[in-house]
Amino acid sequence: MFDKILIANRGEIAVRIIRACREMGIKTVAVYSDADRDSLHTMLADEAICIGPSAASQSYLNMERILSATVSIKAQAIHPGFGFLSENARFAELCKKCNITFIGPSAEIINKMGNKSEARKTMMDAGVPVVPGGREPVRTVEEGLALAKDIGFPVMIKASSGGGGKGMRVSYGQEDFEANFQNAQMESMKGFSDDTMYLERFVEKPRHIEFQIMADKFGNVVHLGERDCSIQRRHQKVLEESPSVAISQELRKKMGETAVRAAKAVGYENAGTIEFLLDKNKNFYFMEMNTRIQVEHPVTEMVSGLDLIKEQIRIAAGQPLSVSQKDVQIAGHAIECRINAENPKKGFMPCPGQITNIHTPGGNGVRVDTHIYNDYKVPANYDSMLMKLIVHGKDRDEAIAKMRSALGELIIEGIETNLDFQFEILSNPVYQKGSEVDTGFIQTQFPVYCR
Repeated sequence: MFDKILIANRGEIAVRIIRACREMGIKTVAVYSDADRDSLHTMLADEAICIGPSAASQSYLNMERILSATVSIKAQAIHPGFGFLSENARFAELCKKCNITFIGPSAEIINKMGNKSEARKTMMDAGVPVVPGGREPVRTVEEGLALAKDIGFPVMIKASSGGGGKGMRVSYGQEDFEANFQNAQMESMKGFSDDTMYLERFVEKPRHIEFQIMADKFGNVVHLGERDCSIQRRHQKVLEESPSVAISQELRKKMGETAVRAAKAVGYENAGTIEFLLDKNKNFYFMEMNTRIQVEHPVTEMVSGLDLIKEQIRIAAGQPLSVSQKDVQIAGHAIECRINAENPKKGFMPCPGQITNIHTPGGNGVRVDTHIYNDYKVPANYDSMLMKLIVHGKDRDEAIAKMRSALGELIIEGIETNLDFQFEILSNPVYQKGSEVDTGFIQTQFPVYCR
């Protein structure tokens, strides 16, 4: 087992990893930018190192500085969390060259599954169902339009290296194709320095269902059930839950086995997520694989009883999975709300600033993952997520009631947040029923926020 781990991240996920390491008796090193000098993760870690200015490109995305810090502090491993360098194959390869363990899959697997068009081809070869579409990536409007005509409109235009909803556009016909393709490609170049795109049939009114998988170095792969991530805005997840009310036990078994098969097809190792689209006829299609821990991993922890961060660390240290598939038992229902520093009434505009008062809820089955505290100044440089509020109940109705209670108790003053918006979602009768929810839920139920 590792003696010391450097966390190449910030915010609540850095705090989450530090806590897991503490419980395992592992020392931790926090890295921080100038803007995060007073962030909670710098106070909780055993050691902390400043790695640069506030801009992420000069700090949390600066591979050389992070690796230099790791070597100088004599840490044996790096946990990348999510975002930043977590799915960067070059960073994983540099860690290997520096004899530092990257807590995640190999650079080869990140390359293979991180590129969406390459992942799509790999899944097709493995017999995993994919959304009808092109097998090869495209780079020009002319190539894309010809392929779109073959696939049939509407089509989804996606960045091959995309993620987090960036570089995605829906085209409903030849008239809007060129503008949508160019806008998606421009966004891809800006966000990922890659202009390759791929096209697939746009699945109308789908649910977004993803399966958490864990795989060790000995070929053992298990899935830990599904998460329903259909509540999203502009392809950005807002609220997640587990299990999904949309799938039967028979379908759950089939999708879970498919997720495991997908992971085995690429020789996957560590934590990963196989994401599917589920159409109205209960047909499911592989969408993409996330080669890292997910923001919404706590809902899986709540229903499975497993600590996914600890499991990641054990796998990276060469230990086998602590469970087999028959050991995995999903109990109850969990919901996670992402609490962001943003104003829903102003187009979800980010709202950095100083927190003047905070009160977090508690009680049986209530969990708060956060890095904020009284007088903490939310910087304008990074993602606006302040907190993940997670609840667990014996069933979905109890979990909804518990989340509504927890949201009603949560107080964050000094800045605008999406707290009230989350409460509106939990109070919505369509959401509460569950069966009619799809990825267009927010647009149809809350059009006032989507102008």
